[in-house]
Amino acid sequence: MGYGEIKIQKKYRVNSNIIVSNVRVITGENSQESVVLDTGEAIKLAANSGLDLVEVGPNQTPPVCRIMDYGRFKYIQGKKDKESQKASRAASKVKEVRLSPVTSENDLKSKMKITKGLLLQGAKVRVFVRFRGRQNAHPNVGMKVLQKFAEGLSDYSKLESAPSMVGRSINIVLTPLPGLKNKITNENIETGVSV
Repeated sequence: MGYGEIKIQKKYRVNSNIIVSNVRVITGENSQESVVLDTGEAIKLAANSGLDLVEVGPNQTPPVCRIMDYGRFKYIQGKKDKESQKASRAASKVKEVRLSPVTSENDLKSKMKITKGLLLQGAKVRVFVRFRGRQNAHPNVGMKVLQKFAEGLSDYSKLESAPSMVGRSINIVLTPLPGLKNKITNENIETGVSV
């Protein structure tokens, strides 16, 4: 957690903290089977089975509760939250590759190789061609460089956004193809090559 971030944690009422008179207790694994009980009865039922009564739907009438191990439930919820945060951080990472209208063929190939590695890791890549001085008069040259770059990586990525001129540069965003990680790792296992 970084400086200035506020961690919002959902609070669940458990056992004696449930203050309503009747609750709907979910009895089955699938949320279809439920029964309305007095709160005291439901707490005793949970205690007899060595578990806790947890209010999972406080906004319904009567509130929905589930008999479960609250410690384990909190642990699983924490894990899910961390996974979703990790996935959203990974999805929001956009790497950048800078080219110029006069980028040589060898440099273009090496930048493609670097970009291929980033795509295999699942990152989006923003590729831009920066114009300087008199190069601004010939944006079509930069467009050709971007098209060549995107075509060279068409097996690994797709164009998320069309080329757009922003200031003195033309940008494209490449996203990895769905299932690219799995496809590549399976090929590498078969051939014995590491990425």
